[in-house]
Amino acid sequence: MISAGEFRRGMTFIMDDTVYQVIEFQHVKPGKGAAFVRTKIEAIMEGTIREVTLNPSERYARAIIESKEMQYLYADGDLYYFMDTETYDQIPITEDILKDSMLYIKENDNVNIRFHEGRAFEVLPDNFVELEVTQTEPGIKGDTSSGAVKPATVETGATLNVPLFVGMGDVIKIDTRSGDYVSRV
Repeated sequence: MISAGEFRRGMTFIMDDTVYQVIEFQHVKPGKGAAFVRTKIEAIMEGTIREVTLNPSERYARAIIESKEMQYLYADGDLYYFMDTETYDQIPITEDILKDSMLYIKENDNVNIRFHEGRAFEVLPDNFVELEVTQTEPGIKGDTSSGAVKPATVETGATLNVPLFVGMGDVIKIDTRSGDYVSRV
């Protein structure tokens, strides 16, 4: 059991038979009245986010979250297949669970998949990935000091802004948490 006063970012707990993850929290001690915890929580299976105010002494059961490294194999319609690298078991995952993570995953890439009671709810690519630029406009020669950017599409279909010197065929490093260009490889 965990009390609301012990909440930290990323912590998971069960409230009203639903598993939640703490996104943001703030311990508030007003001048008058009792302290409380204002928190933003996400229902991990449904993906809904809500803001709640809790008494810091309220207790909740911890949710046990398992994380497993798996390899992305292929897509078949709206199902994406991942393989456990230890047991070679394959599991299908639907697009609604993947959300935007497939923008940074190529075939044969290893990813972390999070499970609650054997049910996958989140697919996390590495924090930084290297992808090849498949389409972008040519940069203007000599315009390198202005810090200007242009749109580029990478091999997985993701579109992001890159500096003018990046060209088609270049391999770039991308931060998957923000979707930003990091460097040319």
